[in-house]
Amino acid sequence: MDDMREGHRHGCAAGSIHDREIPEVDLLTPLSLRGVTLRNRIAMSPMCQYSAEDGLANDWHFVHLGSRAAGGVGLVMVEATAVTPEGRITPGDLGLWSEAHGIALARIVRFIHSQGAEVGIQLAHAGRKASCDLPWKGGGVLATPEQGGWPAVAPSPRPFHEGDPPPKELTEEEMEAILDSFEASARWAVAAGFRVVELHAAHGYLLHEFLSPISNWRQDQYGGDLENRMGFPLRVADRLRTVLPDDMPLFVRISATDWAEGGWDIEQSVEFAKHLKALGVELVDVSSGGTLAHAHIPLARGYQVPFAERIRDQADIATGAVGLITDPDQANDIITGGSADLVLMGRELLRDPYWALKAQQSLGGDPSWPVPYGYAVRRRS
Repeated sequence: MDDMREGHRHGCAAGSIHDREIPEVDLLTPLSLRGVTLRNRIAMSPMCQYSAEDGLANDWHFVHLGSRAAGGVGLVMVEATAVTPEGRITPGDLGLWSEAHGIALARIVRFIHSQGAEVGIQLAHAGRKASCDLPWKGGGVLATPEQGGWPAVAPSPRPFHEGDPPPKELTEEEMEAILDSFEASARWAVAAGFRVVELHAAHGYLLHEFLSPISNWRQDQYGGDLENRMGFPLRVADRLRTVLPDDMPLFVRISATDWAEGGWDIEQSVEFAKHLKALGVELVDVSSGGTLAHAHIPLARGYQVPFAERIRDQADIATGAVGLITDPDQANDIITGGSADLVLMGRELLRDPYWALKAQQSLGGDPSWPVPYGYAVRRRS
């Protein structure tokens, strides 16, 4: 690889985004953030599988995550992983609230690393969207212990769906306990061998609930104006940055907009990203929506990419783009055009675990097939 690309790779941990824009950077160019280098700029987006028991990873997660590492992505992100049992969306969510949970995940981490990919984990708390049934069983609220549910908590006692039981408004003491739980989970993630941690502050879950005026009606220091609403999510990000090793990147996933008048929007997202950068966050993973059950979202090819580009430009921080990105040329254009530094693939990687290898070939690279596959694939007879 030429000197210009080499300089870009080793310049990603510091300096201005604009200073490191180099035309030769593309989807297949490695990306360095702190002490971690991704072999390309294709990441598997965290996607809930709702297949754990008591929060523990199992063989399904091993195959689901491991196959995408063997399929050539640069970064495998483990799905939203609850920092407490009560922070799960459903009883089938992954969790990381004990050493046993870390041990179950460590086996998966080792395999992903053996395939040449890096691995991250998204730490989450579902807030008012907790205690729901599995999606393929309807996804309704599990309102009682007899149904397998538990009490949901939130910044304010406003349910996600009208008519559902209202969540309990968190006290400041309970918020401190959740903050401690995020720290404990981050420490177990490090012990399990993860090389990236992502904080989930999107899709209407707890930290996004604090950010959005639609879901945060508090009258204390954590409600009201933008500075107050950002307060708790920033405290969580700061705590994680403090406890993670210096060479370990911290990502934050956000919803750039609620797609609703009077809600969280791109202007506030830019300000939030500036604060995150000041705390030492390396990358903002830019999604959208999730606060309202019936928001009108104008779904279209790459519809969220402009949000990633605006945050990258105006907050001067690396971003990840996600959402209806389906083909290699489209993904490559996002990187070469300077819209984002990383492309996160979701449903397309469910359809084709080997999308990244095919993208390497399509874009003129040398597909990094796993050795047992590559031998057979490259044979002419």
